[in-house]
Amino acid sequence: MSSLKSYSADDLFSFLIQKEDVIVLDVRNEEDFGRFSVEGPFPFDMVNVPYFDFMEEEDASVAKVSYDKPVKVVCAKEGSAQYVGEILMNHGFKDVAFLTGGIKTWGNMLTPKRINPESDDYALYQFIRPAKASCNYGLLYKGEMVNFDPSRNYDFYHSFAHSQNVKIVRTFETHLQADYISGSKKIADVTGAEIMANVDDFKDASFQYSGVKDGESYSVGGDGPEIKVLHSPGHTPGSTSYIIDDKYFITGDTVFILSVGRPDLGGKAEEWSVMLFDTLTNKVQNLDKKLKVLPGHFMDWNEANDSLLFVENLGEVIHHNAGIFKIATPENFTQYIMDNMRKSPEIYGEIRKVNVGWLDVDMNEADIMDLGKNECAAAVYGAKKG
Repeated sequence: MSSLKSYSADDLFSFLIQKEDVIVLDVRNEEDFGRFSVEGPFPFDMVNVPYFDFMEEEDASVAKVSYDKPVKVVCAKEGSAQYVGEILMNHGFKDVAFLTGGIKTWGNMLTPKRINPESDDYALYQFIRPAKASCNYGLLYKGEMVNFDPSRNYDFYHSFAHSQNVKIVRTFETHLQADYISGSKKIADVTGAEIMANVDDFKDASFQYSGVKDGESYSVGGDGPEIKVLHSPGHTPGSTSYIIDDKYFITGDTVFILSVGRPDLGGKAEEWSVMLFDTLTNKVQNLDKKLKVLPGHFMDWNEANDSLLFVENLGEVIHHNAGIFKIATPENFTQYIMDNMRKSPEIYGEIRKVNVGWLDVDMNEADIMDLGKNECAAAVYGAKKG
C-alpha cells in the first residue's frame, strides 16, 4: 500500500529542472498564493486549492486535482500539506508528497552552478535563489572563499564551503539590500569572515565592516584572481560592483540582463536617478563589452542561458536594454524613472534596518520578511533578449 511521502526544496527544484511530469498543489490561501508562488525554468502544472477548502468541501476540492500525475503538496509551514496529502491518499491517489518545512524552505533554497571553466585555477559559482529571483556569488581559490551578497541561508554556505574544502574569509556587499536579509553578519559572527561594504550605504551600521573604495583591488588566496572595486551609485548611493579577473562583472542591483536597478527605493528617486544615469553613461558603457555580467536579480527564467546560468556579455546587456542606455540626458532618464515608478513594498524599510543591525528579528519573523520575489528592477523599457 502506498504511503504519504515528503520532499525537500532541493528535490522540488530538481523536479522542475528535469521537467518531471508532476503537479504542484499549493494549499495556501489565494492571497498568499497570488503574492508568491513556486516558479521554475520550464512550464509545469500547478493548482491552488486552499487548505480550508479541503476541510469544508473535501470531495469538491479533491476533484480539482488530477489522479494522473504525482502530486507535490506545498503549504506555509508543512502541517497543512500533510493534512491535504493524507486526504488525497485516502481518495486513492498513489503518489503524493508534502514539502518538508513549508514554503519558507523553498524561499531560502540556493542552488550552486559553476560559471567559469574547470580548467581555471580558481572557481566562480553563481548561487541561484529561485524563489527570490536573485543570484549571489562565491569565488574560491587555494582553500579560501569570498562571497558576494550572501543570503541568510548560512547552512548552505557552511555546507558548500565544507564540500569544497575552503574557508569563508570575506563577504562583499554590493549595496544595502532592501528585498532580502543579508547573510554577511551571520557568516562573520560564525566564521570570523571580514565584511566588505561601501560606507555610503553602511556608515550607520551597528556591526564592524571594512569600507571599499572605487579603484581598490583585493584578491583571494593570496595570489588569486583580482577583485576590482567599481563604485556604481544609483540603485543606492553606495552601490558597488566588482570586476573579477578582468572577465566577470558582478553588478549587484545596478544592471540586470533585462533591466537596471530601481533608483527610487530609498525615497529619493530624482536624486538617485541622476546618480544612476551617470553610472550607466560614464562608467558601465565605458567598460569592456566582453565582460560577463553577473546580476543580482533576474525577472524571469528566460534570461538564463542553456546551462540555466544568469550571465551575459556586457555588450549584449546594453543591446537588450537599448531603450534605457540610449536615453541622452539625466532629465529624460529621471522622467523615465518617474513615469515607471511603482510603490515600494513596505517591508523593504524594515529589511534595511535588519541589514544595518538596527533591528533584530527572530527566525520566524525573518522567514516572513524574506519571503517573496524581488521588486528591484526598473520597469523593463523595451528590453528584449535575443
